[in-house]
Amino acid sequence: MTFRSIFYNEEPRLRAGWRLLVQSVLLLILTLCAFIPLAFVPRFASSAELLYLQVASVIGTTLSILVVRRLLDKRSFASLGTRIDRWTLLDLLAGMGITFLVMALIFGIQWAAGWVRFDSFAWQDTPLAGVIIETLVSFLTLILVGWGEELLSRGYHLQTLESGLNTVWAVLISSAVFSFMHLSNPNVESIPFVASGLLLAGVFLAFGYLRTRQLWLPIGLHIGWNFFEGVVFGFPISGLDYYHLAHLQFSGPQIWTGGLFGPEAGLILIPGMILGFILVALYTRNRLVNRDRA
Repeated sequence: MTFRSIFYNEEPRLRAGWRLLVQSVLLLILTLCAFIPLAFVPRFASSAELLYLQVASVIGTTLSILVVRRLLDKRSFASLGTRIDRWTLLDLLAGMGITFLVMALIFGIQWAAGWVRFDSFAWQDTPLAGVIIETLVSFLTLILVGWGEELLSRGYHLQTLESGLNTVWAVLISSAVFSFMHLSNPNVESIPFVASGLLLAGVFLAFGYLRTRQLWLPIGLHIGWNFFEGVVFGFPISGLDYYHLAHLQFSGPQIWTGGLFGPEAGLILIPGMILGFILVALYTRNRLVNRDRA
C-alpha cells in the first residue's frame, strides 16, 4: 500500500471515509454560519423559531453535500436520488400515506389499551385561523426536517458508505449515525431503547430508498412520520414537543409507549414498523422489478 492509496482509490477518487469527514466538517461550518443571524434578531414564537432553525440546518446540509458531491465524489447531486420524474410526487404522497397508517396503528393500540385520554381539539381553545397557521408552520418545518435528514442519512451517508463497503454495512452504519444524532434530543430516559428504536427507524427509511434508489419515498415517509406522530396524533416527536391538533393525555408503561420521547423509544414501535415494511414492500413491488429489468 502506497501513501497515495491511503487517500485515493483506483478511479482515482478520495476514499469514502475521507469524503465523509470533509462533508461533516463543511456541514458544521456552513450550519454555524447559517445560525449566526439568529443571534441578532429578537426572540419570536417557538414554532417560527423551530422553522428558522430547520432552514439554517437545511442550508448547511444541502450546500455541504452539493460542494462535496461535485468536487470530491465527482458525481452529480441528482445521482443521490433527487432526480425529479413521474414518480416524485407519488412517492412523497405514498410515503406520507404509509406513515399515516403506521401511526394510526400505534395510536389505536394505545387507545384500545386505555393509555390515551382525549381532552379537546385545538380549535376549541384557539381561533381557527391560529390553528391553521400553526399547523402550516409545523408542516413546513417537518418538510425541511424530512429533506435535510434524508439527504444526509439515506443520501450522502448511506450511499458514500455503500461505495466504500457494501449495502448491508452502509445501512447499519448510516442508521446507527442517524440514531446517534437524535440522542441529544430532550427526554431521552432510556438510551438503549431510544438508540435501538431510532436504529430500526433508520433501517426502515433506508428500505424505502433501496426499493426505489430515489430519496423521494424515504423523504415522504420521514415527513409523514413526524407530522402524523406529533401534529395529528399528539405524540412527542423523538422527544420534541411540536404543535398538536388535539389535546391528549398519554399514560401506560414507558417500556411500551416510549414515555416523553415518543413511540420510537417503546416496544409499541415494533408492530408499527412491521406494518410499515409490509406497506413499503407492497407499494414498490413493481418498481423493483422494472428497475432490475432496465
